Amino acid sequence: METNTSENNPLEEQPSKILETDIDPNHNPTHEPDPKPDLLTPELLNSVSDSPKPEVKTEDLEKATDVDQGQEVDDNMEKIEEAPPDEIHCTLKSVSEDIDQFLLILSSQKGKKEIVVKEGTKGDDDDKKDDEKEGENDEKVVSMDIPVFVEKFLDLVGELVVEYESVEGKGKWGQVPEDDLSFLDAVNRVSKLTNSLAEFKADPNNCTLVNYIGGIYQRAMSFLEDQFRLLLEDYKSNNEVENNVAKQQEENDRCVLPEPDDQVSEEDNFTGYSEDVVANLNRIAKEMISGGYESECCQVYVITRRHAFDECLDMMGFEKISIDEVQKMQWEALESEIPAWIKTFKDCATIYFAKERKFAEAVFSDFPSISSSLFSNLVRGVMIQLLNFTEGISMTKRSAEKLFKFLDMYETLRDSITAMDDLFPQESENEHKPEMLTAKCRIGEAAISIFCDLENSIKSDTGRTTVPGGAVHPLARYTMNYLKYACEYMTTLEQVFKEHSKIERADSTSRPHFEGKTQDFKSNINAGENNSPFSAQLVRVMDLLDSNLEAKSKLYREIALSSIFMMNNGRYILQKIKGAVEIHQAVGDAWCRKKSSDLRNFHKSYQRETWGKLLGCLGHEGLLVNGKVVKPVLKEKFKNFNLMFDEIHRTQSSWVVSDEQLQSELRISISAVVIPAYRSLGRFSQNLDPGRQYEKYIKYQPEDIETCIDELFDGKKRP
Repeated sequence: METNTSENNPLEEQPSKILETDIDPNHNPTHEPDPKPDLLTPELLNSVSDSPKPEVKTEDLEKATDVDQGQEVDDNMEKIEEAPPDEIHCTLKSVSEDIDQFLLILSSQKGKKEIVVKEGTKGDDDDKKDDEKEGENDEKVVSMDIPVFVEKFLDLVGELVVEYESVEGKGKWGQVPEDDLSFLDAVNRVSKLTNSLAEFKADPNNCTLVNYIGGIYQRAMSFLEDQFRLLLEDYKSNNEVENNVAKQQEENDRCVLPEPDDQVSEEDNFTGYSEDVVANLNRIAKEMISGGYESECCQVYVITRRHAFDECLDMMGFEKISIDEVQKMQWEALESEIPAWIKTFKDCATIYFAKERKFAEAVFSDFPSISSSLFSNLVRGVMIQLLNFTEGISMTKRSAEKLFKFLDMYETLRDSITAMDDLFPQESENEHKPEMLTAKCRIGEAAISIFCDLENSIKSDTGRTTVPGGAVHPLARYTMNYLKYACEYMTTLEQVFKEHSKIERADSTSRPHFEGKTQDFKSNINAGENNSPFSAQLVRVMDLLDSNLEAKSKLYREIALSSIFMMNNGRYILQKIKGAVEIHQAVGDAWCRKKSSDLRNFHKSYQRETWGKLLGCLGHEGLLVNGKVVKPVLKEKFKNFNLMFDEIHRTQSSWVVSDEQLQSELRISISAVVIPAYRSLGRFSQNLDPGRQYEKYIKYQPEDIETCIDELFDGKKRP
């Protein structure tokens, strides 16, 4: 039912809210325009048909097409306004339909030149002003009132925002997805109104409503920002139910590191968002970014996710420590922190960074550049924290016991760089990868420095205190155990030494600390069958150890004990080499054969010095004269043998040969030369008078001699 516009049209109640279009208000298909039109109102539009028909101007005829379009706009607006207010404004849904139509009308007029037609009469001054403005405004458009339902729509949206902001409404989001979508749609319409009507802000008749629109939109964006933050902060509980259902499937799909079972829980709870929550985050982010709130959205995301990362690092036992703090800490404390750093770095590189990238891509799926930038910035903050620890460690004082922890860190960095190669876009990779490579290089240089300092440790061990019993020297034990453990990192050490050699060749002046050592590598390169820099350094250490032990052997007064000392240490070294395939490969078979030959020579030297003199007592020289046994000579031989053997037994029983095989070899070799010689001399014992005289000189039977020999080298003192 049509109504009189001048009586029922709500637009008359707000004459201050005027929409400016490019429609000529004086043109009508059946009426001539007024030669001096004023600002049109609905009353004027309704009364145009009753006015006399003035003469049509040439300029108006030229604008006939534009006027027809403007008339269509007026007709559409009148259709919207003809419905009773109660039917239009009853719900947000019905008003939204009117808003959509209104926005469609506004978009159809987008880009057309708009001016404000001011009321008043034109005098000479006005003519002069018009002349001055000629060329600036060649066409005039009519201003249209903004419909009342726009303000009603804003009121309803404002009420909805207040409802969501209330204590009861804070937990409302996500409970009814349809309501959330309706809210976002309403906010989107407000955004469109803001953009479409922003140009009328300068119009005093419309500025109030335009400001009202902006206020509602800002408040809605503020709520969405808070809700975005709440959804992000609730990552631990958002997908609790979902994880319980899909836990087994996720464990089968993902790459799990060989860590304790509690790591699975940490991985699952790291992002911890259900699909519905991610979808909500995506919608909110899209609305905020599209509405000009990109910085607020990104700031909330980065802060919240960085906080989640910090909690994750804390759960893994890694504490945030600055470079200065690392350098001030005792090594014992740092040593306990390194395993946590290793686990954290591995997990971040292989699990958490990949999860975070997928999450960022899901939340900002419509803005890939923003997603990439946020992910890179987030990872940069975590990487700086992790690499600062590496930097601090590499700057600590060098010591031999630190080598293996340094190599663990080096391997972690090396493997993580490979794992992260495809994780970052090219721009970010060019930033992150060099930082990790630099950290790896510094740790590697520190490891080389520590290993090369083993030479200095051997050279500086110049103590003159002998090891009791000629046992294995602590220096030999320490060095060989150190090398055996180090060679468990053989591949890593080979890589570190080769990379460092390349650096030395590229820029020897920048690293003078290793310049001499690099030359040593070249001079010893042929010492082993494996001519790598690390193998050459290893052979050099072995040779230095051998020279040091030989010097220490000369501290013993007895040549025989010196030989026992060298045999003990030589056998210990060979056994360690045979037990470590990596060391054997490094030093080569030729080196081992030479060492075995040295052992045989020391064995011969021992037998010559100890048992050669004893065997002289058992010889037959001077025993027979004219075929008869000279008893005094026989008695002297047995007497001297008894004295010498007693002394050897007493002394060398306290000597130590810890290697059972070497001990057995020595005893067998001694028995093989002593017992036959003693039996041979014993054949002449029948020439001694029986009784006390016989017992005085024949103190040992061959079996007794063998028993005493078996007591040698067991480290026990005997009377």
